[in-house]
Amino acid sequence: MKYAAKIEVSLKPGHSNPEGETTSRLLVELGYKVQAVDVSKLYTVHLDATSLAEAEAKAEEMSKRLLANPTKDNYTISVAEVK
Repeated sequence: MKYAAKIEVSLKPGHSNPEGETTSRLLVELGYKVQAVDVSKLYTVHLDATSLAEAEAKAEEMSKRLLANPTKDNYTISVAEVK
């Protein structure tokens, strides 16, 4: 079966976010009343698995091994079957 895993990776609180800080500053310069900008990455991974549970386990493994740094990142995973 084919699945699509959406994995969102964002910084844990307290870690430096230079991209968000720069974006926030530039939006303020453009006249927007912005308090802060948080930046995250969204990965959509298309994969084959025999079940939803296997697809979720693979997405979890990918996140831990490559996509997120557990020291500084949080991540969320959602997996759905693709028809």
